[in-house]
Amino acid sequence: MAVFSTLRLSRRALGAVLVLILGVGTAYADRKTVCTITVNSSDEKTTFSRNLPADKYQFVELVEHGRPDWLASACSRGVRCDVLVISGHYDGGNEFFADDLARNEFLPVDELERASCSGACSGLFAQLKEVYLFGCNTLNSEAANRVSSDIGRTLLRAGHSRSDVERLTRALAVRHGESSRDRMRLIFNDVPLIYGFSSVAPLGPEAASLLQRHFRTAGADEVGSGRASSRLLGQFAGRSMVVATGLKAGEPQAGHRNDVCTFADDRLTTAQKLDFVHQVLRRDAPEARMFLERIERQTTALSDSDRSDAGVAAALEGLAADRVARERYLDDARDAEPAAVRVRMLAVARDLGWLTAAEHQSELLQMIGEHAAKDAIGAAETDLVCALDRERGLDRDAALLELIATPGDSVGKAAVLACMGDPESRQRMLRALTSTDERDAQIARVYLRHHPIADVAELRELTAGIARMNGSPAQARALDALAGLRLSDPATLDALARLFEAARSPSVQTAIAGVFIRSDYDAVDRPELVQTLRDHRLKSPDAPGLIDVLIRRLQAN
Repeated sequence: MAVFSTLRLSRRALGAVLVLILGVGTAYADRKTVCTITVNSSDEKTTFSRNLPADKYQFVELVEHGRPDWLASACSRGVRCDVLVISGHYDGGNEFFADDLARNEFLPVDELERASCSGACSGLFAQLKEVYLFGCNTLNSEAANRVSSDIGRTLLRAGHSRSDVERLTRALAVRHGESSRDRMRLIFNDVPLIYGFSSVAPLGPEAASLLQRHFRTAGADEVGSGRASSRLLGQFAGRSMVVATGLKAGEPQAGHRNDVCTFADDRLTTAQKLDFVHQVLRRDAPEARMFLERIERQTTALSDSDRSDAGVAAALEGLAADRVARERYLDDARDAEPAAVRVRMLAVARDLGWLTAAEHQSELLQMIGEHAAKDAIGAAETDLVCALDRERGLDRDAALLELIATPGDSVGKAAVLACMGDPESRQRMLRALTSTDERDAQIARVYLRHHPIADVAELRELTAGIARMNGSPAQARALDALAGLRLSDPATLDALARLFEAARSPSVQTAIAGVFIRSDYDAVDRPELVQTLRDHRLKSPDAPGLIDVLIRRLQAN
């Protein structure tokens, strides 16, 4: 009897253990998955994991250190997230990044789009209930893409009435504004709740402290519920935390999401994406302009092997043969402002076969001539022309004829000619660097970034000109231009040391220190320079500053 009772007790105990095991197993099977993307601070992730019970939540870090395709890896592993926590500095449009350069981790927003839009990764975000975006401006509602005035001109030229133009530009602004908030809503479509920041977000330690306070008072039950927590928002009051919901079908931007996903979906072949580009280019020209960046990604990525593919070749032939779309697109490109947008549009036309290499060159020269005729060449246009000449070798003779035919003799015109190699115009740029006209001096600084001084005689002449500027604010700006040259000429550095002694402006002395700190220390008498800096430095509200840093470096070397 005792044996039977013992056996019965053992069976009961075993049953209890099995129930316990099955119960624990069921509980763990029902756990919510919290995915973390820790690009910068781990403070937020640590606070979540410390406060969420292990029987209800499991954590998966998606970043695999040293592996650049970690997001694709998460997709291939079949990870499915209920909650997503992203921690990283955010640049307001393109990527999350770390402040520690050695970490080399970042999260392009394009990759999030691809994960959201592609069937190969459909499960990663499919069951999301909540997203936490710990980065500045992640839910900023300010439009990133603005409808420029020249788009209105394009619509008028296409035959639309002024009232239609106003209506269409408003619709374009709503559809293509792509604020940070719009973009996150598009990526996390149908997600019930997105937390983020409308402006500056608290840094990791402060955010973690506020989260800890929230968990202490509210517990963890709200995480993953898909309902906004008034208590969490209260803890972050005054820190710009806001909430949004994912984009839903039927909203004005839902059609825009379909277009964006067609560009991003990695299930589509290159030929299929080019066919879609063709569809977009058949629409009103302004809408094609709003998709310019995404179209560029398709055209610039085309390799020779891509072009040899039968499907890609057929798609490009169809585009090249569409004369109506071509003329409409080129008309819009020629009217586009600023000049950098026009250059990008012309490059797309070349890549699609709408412009030959010679026609593309001619279009660029025409653009430069038009800006010169309007005396509208500033620092931005100088930067553009110098870059174009370096990349594509602009025809200087043709450009010279175009420019000479227009009246006026501005520094902007001289900058264009100098970028193309005209020696007299280069001398004009060197003189403009010491100009009291800030616009002219800025043009010269941009030019010198592309064509720095390598000739010692030029360098010494320029330094002598800067020394004659008598302490004006322009003198400090001119010295800043020298700082980028990493000087090693002893005579030039000696002249700058004498200028430091004679200077009567703290800003000029600081600028001189900025030149020295980037120079070759072996080209100077270090003890003598240290003594000069100490004996002749002027009192400055910024002290200690750059001069102190220079002294320490000279002594260390």
